[in-house]
Amino acid sequence: MDDSAIRALLDSTFAPWIRDLGLSPESASDTGVTLRLPHADKLRHAGGVICGQVFMAAADTAMIVAISHALGGFQPMSTVSLTTSFLRPVKAGDVLVTATILRRGRNLVFGEIELHDETGALAAHATTTVMLLA
Repeated sequence: MDDSAIRALLDSTFAPWIRDLGLSPESASDTGVTLRLPHADKLRHAGGVICGQVFMAAADTAMIVAISHALGGFQPMSTVSLTTSFLRPVKAGDVLVTATILRRGRNLVFGEIELHDETGALAAHATTTVMLLA
């Protein structure tokens, strides 16, 4: 999948509130993708930092995109688990969300996602298992 196919996937497959995050493709490889989560005040909670729920949604979305990219297009799938560790708060700037496929089995895909702030510091790390439904 090229950038335009990834943009089309982001625009057509996910719920409207996920589309509202404004994720866009940054890069792609055989084993993963990097999406850019643009800074927006609406993503911050009262403490002034980006909400953990935003990081989790971005991580999950990036992994679905990475799997779709590896498969050559979207097919039905469902997240089985997503375990996230929040390592540092992010108050400003874009966040790069890199999803990497660690192992792809017949029905299950295992992966990890790293979210880096504008300085390149690791802000959150997640591991996930996704079940392919088709």
